[in-house]
Amino acid sequence: QVQLVESGGGSAQAGGSLRISCVASGYAVSRDCMGWFRQSPGKEREGVAFIGNKGIPYYADSVKGRFTVSRNDANNTLYLQMDMLKPEDTGMYYCAASKDDCFTVSHFPAWGQGTQVTVSS
Repeated sequence: QVQLVESGGGSAQAGGSLRISCVASGYAVSRDCMGWFRQSPGKEREGVAFIGNKGIPYYADSVKGRFTVSRNDANNTLYLQMDMLKPEDTGMYYCAASKDDCFTVSHFPAWGQGTQVTVSS
C-alpha cells in the first residue's frame, strides 16, 4: 500500500522561500513519476512540478524558474523548494505518485493528505 506524507508547509512573505517534503512508503520515488499538485480555494487543482524516473524535472509555466523539484532516493523523499514566492502560490500542496508517466492526472492513483502553503503580500 502506497503512503505519502507531506510536511513543511507554512506561511511566508512574498519573495520568501519554503521547502516542502513528501516521504513515500510502499513506492520508490525513483520509479515512474512523482509530482506536486496544488489547489487554491475557487480554483481547479493544477500540476506544479514533476520528476520522472530518469530524474528529469517538469514545471508548470507559473512556477518555472522559482520552484525546484528533487528527490532523495536513499530516504525515499520528494522535495519542492519554492523560492520567490508569490501570493498566488497560496494553496494546499499535494504529493502524488504515478503508475506511468508524468503527464496524465489519472495516472496518479496515490496522493498525500496535503500541506498548506500561505504567501502574504
